[in-house]
Amino acid sequence: MAEFASTAPETETLTVMGGGLVGSLLALYLAQHGHSVEMFERRPDIRRAGPVEARSINLALSDRGWRALEGVGIAESVRDVAVAMHGRIMHSVQGQLTYQPYGQEGQSIYSVSRAGLNRRMLDLVEQNPRIRVAFNQQCQRVDLRQQTMDVLDTELNQSRTVSFRRLFGVDGAYSAVRAALQRTDRFNYSQHYLDYGYKELTIAAAPGGSWALEKHALHIWPRGQYMMIALPNLDGSFNCTLFFPFEGPASFAALQTPAQVRAFFEQEFPDAVPLMPELETEFFDNPTSSLVTVRCYPWTYHDDVLLLGDAAHAIVPFYGQGMNAGFEDCTVLHELLARHGHDWNAIFQEFQQVRKPNADAMADLAVYNFEEMRDRVADPRFLLQKKIESKISAQYPSKWLPLYSQVTFSHLPYAEAWANGQQQEQIMQRLMPHIQSEEDYQRPEVQALVAAEMERR
Repeated sequence: MAEFASTAPETETLTVMGGGLVGSLLALYLAQHGHSVEMFERRPDIRRAGPVEARSINLALSDRGWRALEGVGIAESVRDVAVAMHGRIMHSVQGQLTYQPYGQEGQSIYSVSRAGLNRRMLDLVEQNPRIRVAFNQQCQRVDLRQQTMDVLDTELNQSRTVSFRRLFGVDGAYSAVRAALQRTDRFNYSQHYLDYGYKELTIAAAPGGSWALEKHALHIWPRGQYMMIALPNLDGSFNCTLFFPFEGPASFAALQTPAQVRAFFEQEFPDAVPLMPELETEFFDNPTSSLVTVRCYPWTYHDDVLLLGDAAHAIVPFYGQGMNAGFEDCTVLHELLARHGHDWNAIFQEFQQVRKPNADAMADLAVYNFEEMRDRVADPRFLLQKKIESKISAQYPSKWLPLYSQVTFSHLPYAEAWANGQQQEQIMQRLMPHIQSEEDYQRPEVQALVAAEMERR
């Protein structure tokens, strides 16, 4: 357990509730600004957990996340455990493959294990003399007026009251810190569940630890009302996630026996089934999880409490931006700390004013991308449109950057990216009736239409 270093009088001990990915990064940034940090985590130390307890969906790390990790000097060590994904590979029912690059040459997103990344970040946290971390600490109640928390040590089954001067709630979509803010006057809160859940499955490594599918891609089996995706692991396996309705003819409720599961997968994902030797076992052993979007405001209580990450803005995972958005919260807060010093009221107010519109835009983008991945990536017209967008971007690089690239490979605020993306979609709706093939893009009349559209941008 790291001990606090002595701090200058103007610094203070800050309390971070939540020791996951965003909580750990936040603690490192706060310590970087000279503060002592107490970090409480509800779960046991993941570095001591067995492989079953440490399982989780793989995450897609992109530019916003890399920038945040670079700020605390951890980016290069994370690259050692990340697998580059240069594009999507779509798998049809007949086993045909279609490739769609993510960005320009050299641009990739990276598959990382949540547990592996969390372990690395906790190592960094514990090595920092300004940070003290305690595991198995469940926040049961926050008294905002008294500035205290009731915390249960789940290992010892003992409760205690902890005082705080400034509390950062980074404790996830079901945040106990946010629950206290929800009881304050004029606090807005909503949660929305998709009618879909998800279940984690595995594509096994090929003999010798090689990859049975293309390693440097995110694989998608789009099937209209549901889909399966797979992200590569370093050991040759792939983490698969089935996104599937809870109820209906094709749903979790409809698949009740191993025989039903196998028959369904052989019909819908026939090329994947031979690569999934534990399919039936995993289907019934692994939990079915729900998909929720959380919106709330304000994210602050005076200058005493601030929400970040999923506690402030949980989103569904279909743009691969949940972790990246939480990490970007830390980057923005870091910049505000550098600018405002110890004026916490200014820091907290500007943080929520800047981040709230972007968090709302990202929530909309995530649901939009679910519909795109599930329904549209198998549509030849959609794939043609994406190729035409790439051609426009190459011809007019200062006026056109595809929406996905704006979100994933830039630091443009999410709200601006989403507004730009909607404008670009309107342009494409006007252009695509004139285009039936890639070659049509070079036709003089199409070039004239494109030029006219670019003139208006």
